[in-house]
Amino acid sequence: MEHKLKDKKHISKARKIIRIILVVFALLFCCFLGYLIIRFVSDKEFFQKWVNERGILGRIAYGLMVVFQVIVALVPGEPLEIAGGYAFGAFHGTIIYIISATIGGMIVFLAVRRFGQGFVEMIFSDKDISRFKFLRYSQRLSKRQKESLLIFLFVLPGTPKDLLCYIAGLTTIETKVWFIVCSIGRLPSLITSTLGGSALETKNYFSAGLAFGVALIISVFGIIIYKKINKKHNGNTRNEK
Repeated sequence: MEHKLKDKKHISKARKIIRIILVVFALLFCCFLGYLIIRFVSDKEFFQKWVNERGILGRIAYGLMVVFQVIVALVPGEPLEIAGGYAFGAFHGTIIYIISATIGGMIVFLAVRRFGQGFVEMIFSDKDISRFKFLRYSQRLSKRQKESLLIFLFVLPGTPKDLLCYIAGLTTIETKVWFIVCSIGRLPSLITSTLGGSALETKNYFSAGLAFGVALIISVFGIIIYKKINKKHNGNTRNEK
């Protein structure tokens, strides 16, 4: 009997190790693929020519890159935002990016609702997740206040929006509400990126610099506000224990 129990423990341990190895390899592969995508879109003239030669398929390919970036989350999204601007223009680049990012965000949200925190922990560290514990565990905040804070943080430029898509799945926010937030929440920071990208395409470097400068200033203010909110509410959550 003891031998059987030991065998079961060894098998269980081996399965956990195999799962960890598979997850690590999957993440490394996704990061490598993400690196290739960023390099691809960063070659401005080549990427613009590539998508335009393929018409609607080029736009779908770009959209799939955005969906991939949102799901993987470890890959930066800014190069893709700028690439949308110089490949398709500010307006169409914004539209394609928003639709694609919304699809990616909803896939993440529904996956987290299905698989729980373990799914989030495959991508992010405990430290990253714990930054938003007040959105789940605070007793001082009502359900509506937590949801309002989540929406505000997502709309605020400079915040980790891809991480927030994962965190949202762990909260009580309704799916239809999150869909709306996901659809419009990226616009404040996205518009400046696509405008800058579009200006680069026309070699209007002054306008591009202005757009990126405004984006940087807004993001800095957003990050300051984000850190203050985190510090305040996480401190209150610790005091509740």
